Amino acid sequence: MKLHSVNAGHFKLDGGAMFGVVPKSIWNKVNPADDNNMCSWALRCLLIEDGNRLILIDNGMGDKQDSKFFGYYYLHGDDSLQKSLNNLGFSYDDITDVILTHLHFDHCGGSIKYNSDRTKLEPAFKNATYYSNKKHWEWAIHPNMREKASFLKENILPIQESGQLKFIDKDSTLFPNISFKEVFGHTEAMMLPIIKYNNTTVAYMADLVPSAGHLPLPYIMGYDMRPLETLKEKEIILNEAADNNWVLFFEHDPVIECVTLEKTEKGVRKKEIIKLSDI
Repeated sequence: MKLHSVNAGHFKLDGGAMFGVVPKSIWNKVNPADDNNMCSWALRCLLIEDGNRLILIDNGMGDKQDSKFFGYYYLHGDDSLQKSLNNLGFSYDDITDVILTHLHFDHCGGSIKYNSDRTKLEPAFKNATYYSNKKHWEWAIHPNMREKASFLKENILPIQESGQLKFIDKDSTLFPNISFKEVFGHTEAMMLPIIKYNNTTVAYMADLVPSAGHLPLPYIMGYDMRPLETLKEKEIILNEAADNNWVLFFEHDPVIECVTLEKTEKGVRKKEIIKLSDI
């Protein structure tokens, strides 16, 4: 098995929304905002080579939305999912499996693309099986009004219509070295892949802990549906990670790819900043 960090680009979101009740005077030191109060965030995915399988966890925003949509999110930088895959010697057609932690547009938008004449939506990974879970899928296709803007039907429904969708749950054993935890604070039944790799456990944190700056327990996004549930889930998982020397992989941290953890008087904090290539 081999793991690769794959950057699908950078975008911006409101700093206050990303840090919730934490005052700007504090979070602005962690991820400084621009003049519009927007902070830069990564769209960092994980690629797993495992035997004859090439497994992609999440896939960024994609490129099929119009300029007005992307104008809200200030896409910037030269990275893209295709370029990052190509740099590793792979193409979209090489992907055999796509694990979707959840169906918010910045995690699954790259799942679907337009055909060559932009008349039809189709899977971007034509040879892949896409994995979600029934609880989250139902939540996404019947969205609440608060979360509706994050669940775009054009990112979601064509996956099932293609016949490439498979439902799994936290007890599924798809791959020998990959298991899942389900968490419910950010959105219903978000899946966190837990990967055994080189005698280490790598935890893909998705939006439970989107960046190293969100490690303190009260640092919870305003986007979370159930913030008190997020608080409980973070405490349990971060303590488990610290006790067992896990490596946390961050999907949205603009700079830091991974960290190890330690317990301090202030709670669980980062111990060491590392890269997957260091493991």
